[in-house]
Amino acid sequence: MGTKREPLLTAEEKERIVKAIGEAERQTSGEIRLRVERLCAEDVLDRAAWWFKKLKMHKTFLRNGVLIYVAVDDRKSAIIGDVGIHSKLGNDYWTQTHAAMTARFKEGALADGIVEAIGEVGQRLKEAFPYDAVYDKNELSDEISMDDEK
Repeated sequence: MGTKREPLLTAEEKERIVKAIGEAERQTSGEIRLRVERLCAEDVLDRAAWWFKKLKMHKTFLRNGVLIYVAVDDRKSAIIGDVGIHSKLGNDYWTQTHAAMTARFKEGALADGIVEAIGEVGQRLKEAFPYDAVYDKNELSDEISMDDEK
């Protein structure tokens, strides 16, 4: 029998993260997803882009989905936005937000870094794509996409 690995995120951390996604999305028509896995054997941006497509994030009506991707064991991460939001924020925004998130990771605060990044992304989505009660709906799940931890 193999040894049991520590979970990537505790139940409490998962709950905090899903709550942060829901709170951020209530103020915007934008969508935020989180993908967490242990390993990333390829370029992190290529892997994040692959998950972006796999999670159908490019199918939002306003093309305003944002994926936060984290490979815990390999210490790789990325934040990528679809064309609608990227065209409004540009490369510098993603670089700065990612740097702030990874600084928290280096302090040993994985969940805090993710929650803070979600809050920051949510604020910018709110500014660029404010909530519209007539047209807005939750297009993508708020649940975390994770490696199977069994």
